[in-house]
Amino acid sequence: MSATTKSTTRLGDRVFSNLSRGSGIAMLVIMAAIAVFLAIRAVIAIRANEGNFLTTFAWDANADPPYFGIAVLLFGTVVSSVIAMVLAVPVAVGIALFISHYAPRRIATPISYLIDLLAAVPSIIYGLWGALYLVPHLTGLYDWLDEVLGWTGVFAYDGTPARSLMTVGILLAVMILPIITSVTREVFRQTPAANQEAALALGATRWEVITMTVLPFGRSGVISASMLGLGRALGETMAVATVLSPSFLINASLLESGGGTFAQNIASQFKEAGSMGRDALIASGLVLFLLTLVVNGAARLIIARRKEYSGARA
Repeated sequence: MSATTKSTTRLGDRVFSNLSRGSGIAMLVIMAAIAVFLAIRAVIAIRANEGNFLTTFAWDANADPPYFGIAVLLFGTVVSSVIAMVLAVPVAVGIALFISHYAPRRIATPISYLIDLLAAVPSIIYGLWGALYLVPHLTGLYDWLDEVLGWTGVFAYDGTPARSLMTVGILLAVMILPIITSVTREVFRQTPAANQEAALALGATRWEVITMTVLPFGRSGVISASMLGLGRALGETMAVATVLSPSFLINASLLESGGGTFAQNIASQFKEAGSMGRDALIASGLVLFLLTLVVNGAARLIIARRKEYSGARA
């Protein structure tokens, strides 16, 4: 290699290194700027608030003095996201195993493409589908749940339109299913072939191979994929706003209409909000911002526990 080529290569390496470093620093600066902006505006609203920001069951931020709290929004956001995770994760893992270890290639390939395409569907389309199809067709399921489990109070149903946190959770489960499935599928495909062949050589069945090699190897990847899906569920806006019938009450039953989430409340209240109302919405957005950072940070820590999914190979 000539001296000119070496010099050019070294210059290219330096340029690429500086651009990469600059991009990382710029991202940190942007995140810090967002956090500072949200914090400053949130402090203004919280200082003027006559209610308890964490426990008040009301949102009247345009009043004089303002009176609002995030208790209902925090409850609705967490509960609907948990419902989505409970429904989506087992199905996503099952689909990923089918694609990676059971289905022949001629079937697995189109299913994989279909799953990836579902991740690209705009959230408003999911919202319209949920409002026009899912809500009317869930009443039968809710009647059955009320008949079987209504005595618990959690699944009591009064026959009102199915615009509840349970409906939101079901819709979010459909929305996050492609994300969890795609990541989990790729993780399962990285299972060392030597481990699987060794298990087969010992006489293990296909299911025993999966339980002894694939699932243990992909456990951290499944968890991190689930947290990525949870991050989307926490911040989903338009689909939730289209389906949910908002109210500032915490119902004992998940099937009763009402409730709210951070993103849905911001989308529905922002247009009519005054200056203080916007600051109050920004304060609730700060809570959602921190909640999402915690979820994504936890996912990154889980990924870093194994070298296979560490940042060194990302």
